[in-house]
Amino acid sequence: MHHTKIAVVGLGYVGLPLARLFGTKYPVIGFDINQQRVAELKKGTDSTLEVEDEILKEVLKEQPDDENGLYCSSELEDIRDCNYYVVTVPTPVDKNNRPDLRPLQKSSQSVGHVLKKGDIVIYESTVYPGATEEECVPILEKVSGLIFNQDFYVGYSPERINPGDKKHTVDKILKVTSGSTLEIGKKVDQIYASVIPAGTHLAPSIKVAEAAKVIENSQRDINIAFVNELAKIFNLMDIDTHDVLEAAGTKWNFLPFKPGLVGGHCIGVDPYYLAQKAQEYGYHPEIILAGRRLNDSMGEYVSSEIVKLMIKSDIKVKGSSILILGITFKENCPDVRNTKAVDVIHNLMNYDANLTIYDPWASPEEIKEEYGLVATKSLPKTKFDAIVLAVAHDSFKSLDLQSMLNQNGVIYDVKGILKDKANRQL
Repeated sequence: MHHTKIAVVGLGYVGLPLARLFGTKYPVIGFDINQQRVAELKKGTDSTLEVEDEILKEVLKEQPDDENGLYCSSELEDIRDCNYYVVTVPTPVDKNNRPDLRPLQKSSQSVGHVLKKGDIVIYESTVYPGATEEECVPILEKVSGLIFNQDFYVGYSPERINPGDKKHTVDKILKVTSGSTLEIGKKVDQIYASVIPAGTHLAPSIKVAEAAKVIENSQRDINIAFVNELAKIFNLMDIDTHDVLEAAGTKWNFLPFKPGLVGGHCIGVDPYYLAQKAQEYGYHPEIILAGRRLNDSMGEYVSSEIVKLMIKSDIKVKGSSILILGITFKENCPDVRNTKAVDVIHNLMNYDANLTIYDPWASPEEIKEEYGLVATKSLPKTKFDAIVLAVAHDSFKSLDLQSMLNQNGVIYDVKGILKDKANRQL
């Protein structure tokens, strides 16, 4: 692998940490069509906070040469000399929860323009089994004019990064690998194994690797749906769900899932990819879709519970002031993709309440662009009729929420992180 040169296509939450890691051993070109993103990375700053600035600057280089390190670019020509292309673009769903493969298709077109004989294209994006060979390979062939498994080859190594998680970073997570031939699978496995101390697992086929990835998040989704349903039941029975889970968790094989809003780019999306493919084969996946329906309904459920709580406290909901603490999809992370806190917000807006969204992690500009909502990074100094703790950011735990309430004001703790059990509602 003396002549290995790697292009990482897509420099987001997944691509940048991987490009940085590869850059410690290989010449790497990080490619992204977002010029603003590339410009910030060239200055040594990562707004996703996945790679610390000091660590990023250690591998950054100013020229796309053959020296080890990372060069970031929005120019397609800069990746032409590479022989490994790692595609890490997002795979979202559309408004009808159908897989949206356009980012994957467009990136395949881009790679196709620079693809050469002997090159290997590795996909990391979460897809349904068969997508790499059925959707991406034909595009690569058409654009490049090359023949699959004769002139060029393909691999699949699903990303397992958990945004905001500083413990389970890319180098500490065992990597599943695969290739379009046995020989290519070994090459793909070798290149990842060379930079990931946690090790690798070479799957027997690309479809197996694709399926393994998509069921990882589907399994979590179903488990969270189960405890969300338990929360609804125990709420009716006036039993604290977290107390129940704590007691049940004393058994060695009880899985420690907690109720909450299930959003993000993985758990809230990936099950739809598997369900879509299953339906194409004539099978309707009941458990997977039931879990998705329940988790997708939690925003409406939470907002209705907040309104009930306010009414019980003699608070007029229309015209009331409500503080939403957190809008990211998970705690201690700036990622707002597919956040279900937005569902709670939109439902409360239907009651003509006045909402203030405070999140010290999220970008107000991104929230405005993505959801049309106004958010602030500054803690409001006014008092509120209701406070909704929607995201469990560590900084929220030290807030004196009672001092921020009007008379009869209420607190709704979605994540159950407050010590006061009276406010643990879900």
